[in-house]
Amino acid sequence: MEEKGEFRPQSFAVVGAGPVGCIVAAFLARGGYEVTLCDVIPELVEPALNPGIILKGAEELQQPVSRICTSVDDLGDRIPDVIFLTVKAYAIPLIASAIEGFYKEGMYVVSWQNGIDTEFELAKVLGRKPVMRAVVNYGCGLEKPGHVWLPFHHPPHFIQELDPESEQAAVAVAEALTRSGLPTHHTQEIISMVWRKGILNACMNAVCAVTGMTMAQAMNDPIVFQIIDALVKECVQVARANEITLGWQFYPYCMEYMGKAGNHKPSMLVDIENKRRTEIDYINGKFVEYGRQVRMETPYNTTLMALVKALEPKY
Repeated sequence: MEEKGEFRPQSFAVVGAGPVGCIVAAFLARGGYEVTLCDVIPELVEPALNPGIILKGAEELQQPVSRICTSVDDLGDRIPDVIFLTVKAYAIPLIASAIEGFYKEGMYVVSWQNGIDTEFELAKVLGRKPVMRAVVNYGCGLEKPGHVWLPFHHPPHFIQELDPESEQAAVAVAEALTRSGLPTHHTQEIISMVWRKGILNACMNAVCAVTGMTMAQAMNDPIVFQIIDALVKECVQVARANEITLGWQFYPYCMEYMGKAGNHKPSMLVDIENKRRTEIDYINGKFVEYGRQVRMETPYNTTLMALVKALEPKY
């Protein structure tokens, strides 16, 4: 995997064949890399071989991957240089434990996910050195297995290592993604970027999940908009109380960004519609947790978290 201190990844695995995973797998495969797509549901990964992953909308391509598998343990048979996790955040502990079974020095794991602190959940099991965190800037939905609709793609994406010793490896991963058509920059500000995106998710995902509205519908409804506005301000207060840098223009940026979201259903609404567990604990739940850490009340995040939990399946 490594030669003379240089890390040049050639093989990748993507764990999670939802829309986010299919996109990164398709681009890396188009870039000429060896790509394994892994998901526990066979019907989700099978189309990735034939006819290949199909992307429509902001990006148009059809691309098969090198191989598929239905268990993370199977990745140990041909250990990849880099594993991208694109699963829901709540699945991290289980998947990290499986990776630990075949992990060896020189392999890296990237949290290519929504949510705050997902990288630290990985590091609890694997240590800090192999773990990287990314912030992804595209919207997507799975029309059917292997077939993804992208309403928007706003590169660049960003990536950073947890351990400074892994900086060169993170730069190499960013370069591989960029060469494949997913422009990605290495950064030293990933925590700030994660929180900035986390605030957008806390406002749009939870509100849409509870109301059943698309992003545009929620933003254009004068009553619902008041809740979104209050959530933004509450999240910003929590971030600043915890000394997270957002930038002095974050509030107007946030409103402008959400105002352009379009009639897109965020992933949390799709999860509720399909009677699946959501990532609410790693989104609004984190603002509740960090608010408690600085003795700050978070009534809006607490309420939205409770309402989403009430809508989740009870099994």
